[in-house]
Amino acid sequence: SVTAADPEQATPYLRPLLRFAAAHVPARKHKETPLYILCTAGMRLLPERQQAAILEDLVRNVPLEFDFLFSKSHAEVISGKQEGVYAWIGINFVLGRFDHEDEEDAVVTVALGDQGKSLVRKRTVGILDMGGASLQIAYEVPDSGAISSPQQEEAKSLLAEFNLGCDVQHTGHMYRVYVNTFLGFGGNFARQRYEELVLNQTYEHNRLHSQQTGLSSKMPFLDPCLPVGLEDTVAKGGQTLYVRGRGDWQACAKLLQPLLAGSNGSQASQKKAPIDFSNSEFYGFSEFFYCTEDVLRLGGQYNAPTFTSAAQEYCSQRWEVLTQRFRGGLYSAHADQHRLKYQCFKSAWMYQILHEGFQFPLDYPSLRTAQLVYDREVQWTLGAILYKTRFLPLRDLRQESIRQAHTSWLRLSFVYNHYIFFACILVVVLAIVLYLLRLRRIHRRQLRLAQHSLLWLDKVVVPLGQGNVP
Repeated sequence: SVTAADPEQATPYLRPLLRFAAAHVPARKHKETPLYILCTAGMRLLPERQQAAILEDLVRNVPLEFDFLFSKSHAEVISGKQEGVYAWIGINFVLGRFDHEDEEDAVVTVALGDQGKSLVRKRTVGILDMGGASLQIAYEVPDSGAISSPQQEEAKSLLAEFNLGCDVQHTGHMYRVYVNTFLGFGGNFARQRYEELVLNQTYEHNRLHSQQTGLSSKMPFLDPCLPVGLEDTVAKGGQTLYVRGRGDWQACAKLLQPLLAGSNGSQASQKKAPIDFSNSEFYGFSEFFYCTEDVLRLGGQYNAPTFTSAAQEYCSQRWEVLTQRFRGGLYSAHADQHRLKYQCFKSAWMYQILHEGFQFPLDYPSLRTAQLVYDREVQWTLGAILYKTRFLPLRDLRQESIRQAHTSWLRLSFVYNHYIFFACILVVVLAIVLYLLRLRRIHRRQLRLAQHSLLWLDKVVVPLGQGNVP
């Protein structure tokens, strides 16, 4: 909000983060290290004029302080669709699903273009992410021809096609991903919509039947989505509804049915590209993990009957018992009073989203809820940098590791070659010295032989001369 009113504060706002990066990237590498500034939902809410002013400030001032490889094309406001694609790339990269060289039982047949060609490669995973305000889903669609019904035609506009290879000719890394964001379907926003629903329904019921339900604490609305005995009030539009929890998880799930339709009245499943539930895998993040782990301690492999049983048991407990358990440390360290209060509602909402909204089968075996993957958070930013640098092909990661191993061997060979080189020089020098010594010995031997020959001739010639004197 500060930078929206004063765009010149954008660079100071990012300065600590940029200084952190500058301190951790070697100074000699700054000029060749690309910097990307990608803005998400907060910027998308601003008018385009304010967005442009903030980006212009960054493009103008960041290069004055930092030597990173940064240009106007490196600063942008990304769409929700892009954000979903980046998140999908991030999780699949961490899981190694872009490495097609490893043998893997879980494979999928992917249609390539309109030429009727197909490719069998490692199966990627889809993602489900429920925040406080919105819900997002992203997964690969191996064949866009499977979208056939009139209701699904809109899903084609939500397909993102991109190539993670080094150029357009490498079709082995062409991906077709369905990405959709459902505003108002996040856990907290859904609760607000639910409260408006029960308030309106209760007031309408009172008007038709001349009743006083929910108008005082003595005659509260019995809310099936709150733990038994929890008392609360709902204030909307100048009206106040008194509620008391009755902890009926099944009734809560049924009461949430109307909320599965968006503001335009269309079910989320009608806009969804088909999922091959017999050959697919999904990871659920954020609220999917919190709902299963923080209180129920069922994070990880999702099992619908087990989850349903645990959620029903939790909802049926009295609020005093739950708070006592909380103080006793029986729940996750991440659980708080807000989680305890709305766990019943959110678990029912997650269940309805998954099985009624997205129509996952009740016996679907391949959903895992998670916060960390390989002990680290998987953020969309990882996928963004991989996508931005995709012309350093992901499929060559294995070759890159081989190249690095080969390079390290070359470095060692280079060291060893120094020793070999000096050894060779030493051998040559020794050979030359020995050769010269040999020549010297030969020369000395020849001199001695010449001297002996002269002495012998002198002894022979002198007597002959004396015998001829007259």
